[in-house]
Amino acid sequence: MSKFLTINASTNLWLTMTLIIGATVTLAFLLSQLMLWSMRKVTEKTVATVDDRLYRLLERYLFPLLAVGGLLLVSDFVPLPVKILELLKRSLTVVGLLLAWYLLAKGALISLARMEQHSQALRNIGSPLESATKIFFIIVGGMMVLDNLGISLTPIITTLGIGSLAVAIALQDTLGNLFAGLYINADRPVRIGDYIRLENGQEGYVDKIGWRSSHIRALQNNTIVVPNSKLAQTIITNFHLPEKPMALLIPVSVSYDVDPQRVEEILVEEAKKAVGEVEGLLGHPEPFVRFIPGFGDVSLGFTLICQVREFVDQYWVQHELRKRIFKRFEKEGMQEAMCLLSQYPFPQLGRSLEH
Repeated sequence: MSKFLTINASTNLWLTMTLIIGATVTLAFLLSQLMLWSMRKVTEKTVATVDDRLYRLLERYLFPLLAVGGLLLVSDFVPLPVKILELLKRSLTVVGLLLAWYLLAKGALISLARMEQHSQALRNIGSPLESATKIFFIIVGGMMVLDNLGISLTPIITTLGIGSLAVAIALQDTLGNLFAGLYINADRPVRIGDYIRLENGQEGYVDKIGWRSSHIRALQNNTIVVPNSKLAQTIITNFHLPEKPMALLIPVSVSYDVDPQRVEEILVEEAKKAVGEVEGLLGHPEPFVRFIPGFGDVSLGFTLICQVREFVDQYWVQHELRKRIFKRFEKEGMQEAMCLLSQYPFPQLGRSLEH
């Protein structure tokens, strides 16, 4: 008789547990379907892909999360020994915590991806930002699991705090360059391929923007390595922003014996004829001349203004235009009246003013 009662009690125990678990899982399934149905109605009214991604994420993990949470809530009603019940609760808590934290982490990454679509700065540092977000969730999630398992985190946090302080002091310059590299990649004052000039006069093409330093290739084909912290603090002239084409100003000086109107016509004609023949010289906007700086001590100063394709093209364009202008002045019989054809005086040309 006692054996029969024992078997009957055991059967009732398993039957009760099965009913409780079955009812809890069924209720969790119905609740998840109701929540997904409500969300589906909302996502159908929007065109944002992020809503679809969140829906697919919840469709995959919402039911297990609700089921674990429901089992944790009804675990007190399961007729099990105390030690087994405590172990069950702790296991369900850890599993539920991991599911919820993973769901939150994925949602944060999806939201971050959405913000990157509307922010150029975030797009520029999207990869390291996503990596930092993942590391944050892994570390915090791991600490929460350890704390739930009864492992004291105070010694670990204290050790990490002291170690982090020591590392921060030892790597102060390196960390400064790292965060400066993040700023440069986010703000983009310079980009790979841009031609820049630093405050100290160094200039060249940006070849590399690393996390510690940036490399600038000078026209002499030398590499200038600049720490990112220095690059972020210095004044930079970027000759490729807002666009590569730029104005080229060529000063031309002639004596007071020359008709200013005729000089202007010659300069404009030669510049326009050079368009298409001189590499790097642009025809739009059209070249023009200004009577600036005007009246000098021994000469009349003009400035020929034209457009070049990019900064380095100015050297070849100036070279060719100066030769063409000199030949045209010679052809027009004005070579003796021209006392200056650059930004530096030529004394031998100025002797014609004495005669």
